[in-house]
Amino acid sequence: MASESARQAQIEFSLEEMIHHSSPDVMKLAAQHPQLTEELALSFLTRRDLAPVALEALSKRGDLLKHRKVSVAIAGHAKTPRHVALPIVRRLFTFELMQLALLPAVTADIKLVAEEVIVGRLASISSGERLTLAKQASSRVAAALLLDSETRIVQAALTNPRLTESWIIRSLMRPEADVLLIDLVCKHPKWSLRREIQTAILRNANTPFGRILQIAPLLPMRMLRDVLKTSKVAPEAQSYLERMLETRRDSKNVDYRRDEP
Repeated sequence: MASESARQAQIEFSLEEMIHHSSPDVMKLAAQHPQLTEELALSFLTRRDLAPVALEALSKRGDLLKHRKVSVAIAGHAKTPRHVALPIVRRLFTFELMQLALLPAVTADIKLVAEEVIVGRLASISSGERLTLAKQASSRVAAALLLDSETRIVQAALTNPRLTESWIIRSLMRPEADVLLIDLVCKHPKWSLRREIQTAILRNANTPFGRILQIAPLLPMRMLRDVLKTSKVAPEAQSYLERMLETRRDSKNVDYRRDEP
């Protein structure tokens, strides 16, 4: 009965009317219509209530998928079935993936896949492309670029407005985080002041001892104790932190005795 109704609708309605119809069967027919152009397809894809069957039908239209905007719109539509979206996502260009990951309406799992594809390509794309991604991409991609070998790219990632403290900490805690990232974070006017980031720097085995001398005095005793208990710091750093804690305890005890009546 539904298919009969759809066939009747195809006779009664124009294509423009079909792409605004509420019936999923009619939507599917509109998606399959041979006169559906890129412009009409993009208009069709703006519908939030678009039926999954229509989106699946659109994904089979090679004549429309050759238009990059249509591919991105299908992959990013909230109603697109996952098994339809994923193959399209993996075929998108890097900056199309960046755009997709930043669209508010895109589901979290599709954004994650788009970001993972970008991160997987970082080793093979140009320095200029990585620089653009560092400035404009999502927090996950910017965090991956904190581990880049080029100073300008790491600097750009640190200024990415989407980058958060938690992502910087994750990057600092990775074994690949080297002196370049540590030094740039220590020099950054915003991130260098965050205590959790300072702690992450202390935990990193690659942190130069000079940086430890700068950061450790800024942290409270409880955070220093936690670093010693839960991290494998270099022997030199461990000895220094233990002496600092002992000195602070002694100083605190002296002050306490002075306050006694």
